[in-house]
Amino acid sequence: MVSVSGFKGRDVISILDFTRSDLEELFELADYIRVKGVKGKPLEGRIAALAFFEPSTRTRLSFESAMKRAGGDTIGFTSEEAISIAKGESYTDTIRMLDSYSDVIVVRHRYDGAAKLAAEIAENPVINAGDGKQHHPTQAMLDIYTIKVLEGEVDGLTIGVLGDLKYGRAATSFILALTHYKPKQVYLISPPQLRTRKEVIEEVKNKGLKHKEVENLEDVIEELDILYVTRIQKERIPDPEEYEKLKGSYRVTLEMIERKAKKNLKILHPLPKVDEIDPRIDTTQHATYYTQAKLGIPLRTALLIKILT
Repeated sequence: MVSVSGFKGRDVISILDFTRSDLEELFELADYIRVKGVKGKPLEGRIAALAFFEPSTRTRLSFESAMKRAGGDTIGFTSEEAISIAKGESYTDTIRMLDSYSDVIVVRHRYDGAAKLAAEIAENPVINAGDGKQHHPTQAMLDIYTIKVLEGEVDGLTIGVLGDLKYGRAATSFILALTHYKPKQVYLISPPQLRTRKEVIEEVKNKGLKHKEVENLEDVIEELDILYVTRIQKERIPDPEEYEKLKGSYRVTLEMIERKAKKNLKILHPLPKVDEIDPRIDTTQHATYYTQAKLGIPLRTALLIKILT
């Protein structure tokens, strides 16, 4: 397998901490694992602490599967109620405890900056599996890798990002990841209340990513090679009334896709999806979100091997 020295011992907090060269190096190893499997047991004797203070299915299980496929093991929890935080233990003490029990900590938390704080406390590497509305770097790595597998390249594509671009950390990280590449055009498609946050737009502008904010998917769908869809997340929107107004504000229908989209349009989604994608699309050639989820295993296996060996 390829050399993994460049990532050794490294925290994974934001996708902006990595360069295009870093990502391409990671994808090279992920490709090897996807095609040939893991060579030997490179993570034998290593333990990952899966510190999921918020619910998760795909991210948590893919990290667990990745660790075990490479010969390692996992410990962890999936809610605050299951650990001593429920008894009043501080977050910092919990991280210190996990740091002493494991070789890497994978942390998901509802508060912005929680992963960065964990990295400042822990001696071992910390991987951000989602912190508040800010970052979800391994999802962004997976999203870019999926496009590379499906299309061969990210450069030159027209990409739409649809949904909650204000609170959605997966969408935010994906948009920031695109600044490492040169797509032909990126459309940021959302209701006015869920537009991309100012600091993200500033980063996009500083990096020279060609982008445009629009409200209506139908206005741009004919141009798209990739459509990245996110759900409106009730757990991220602070005002319940705002959520009720927004929850049904967009939906990708089969009729729209058949009438206007390119035949080779690929639809991605970080999952879980609720009602923002017509279920009839699931069985079409456009639905590549299940492939996307599957690719999380070789991608995260590669990342863990790189960090721990």
